[in-house]
Amino acid sequence: MRELIRQHYPELTPSERKLAGTLLENYPAAGLASITVVASNAGVSTPTVARMIKKLGFKGYPQFHQALLHELEAKGVGPTQRRNNWLSEAPETHLLNRFSQAVSYNLEQTFAHIESARFDQVIGKLADADKRLYIVGGRITHALADYAFTHLQAVRPHVTHMTSSSGTWPHYVLDMEPGETLLIFDIRRYETNLLRLAELVGKQGVNIVLCTDQWGSPISSVADFTFNCWVEIPSGWDSNISTMMLLEAMIAAVQEQRWPETRKRYERLDELFDMTHLFRRFI
Repeated sequence: MRELIRQHYPELTPSERKLAGTLLENYPAAGLASITVVASNAGVSTPTVARMIKKLGFKGYPQFHQALLHELEAKGVGPTQRRNNWLSEAPETHLLNRFSQAVSYNLEQTFAHIESARFDQVIGKLADADKRLYIVGGRITHALADYAFTHLQAVRPHVTHMTSSSGTWPHYVLDMEPGETLLIFDIRRYETNLLRLAELVGKQGVNIVLCTDQWGSPISSVADFTFNCWVEIPSGWDSNISTMMLLEAMIAAVQEQRWPETRKRYERLDELFDMTHLFRRFI
């Protein structure tokens, strides 16, 4: 719904844009009241609300309101309900085909909603080795954070992987400086401790880069940069494939931006691996 409003924003009248701004600023709560309350809160007339809703493709405000409620409900569903949703709509094809179709759709939607200029801005933050980079994930997404750290730490210096234990986070925040960056992963069900961390870090002037799902973690409200990744698959669990693809694109972009320095780090890292005999050489 948020993306739908943004797509239609250029064709809206000034008063409709005022309403759209109010809805986006306090999304989705601003649209969950009655049409008269929504109009009053935005400082526009009720007919203005009705006209904008129709421009979004809805027959009337009740349909718009219901769509918002469905989206809000989707944010909090657990594995059992997600699986039931898929089973009720499952096409009569093999699970592998349904997975393939869902993943392809997720990748297409994810990358279609990434603005190249915003992506480049984030890469500039991630590549700036003069400023420390912190990385953290949640219950499921800690695996993404670990993957990001393993690669980015080889690409550039001054990268910190924050532990998954929120009790240790104040120790990291203690040393954070304005202009540094926190890369954070949070998908539904969204984690309260990650939101509190982001709020605390944001107050210290740290840049927050959020990777979340298509509905958007509450951290979006305090993040400087947000990437929405489509995650639904025919399973009780959400997929991290599109998020991983975005992460790998980030890693590749940071590597290219820092290549002369990164190449030296790679060569030195190989020397250290040889000294430790960690990997077997095939000649």
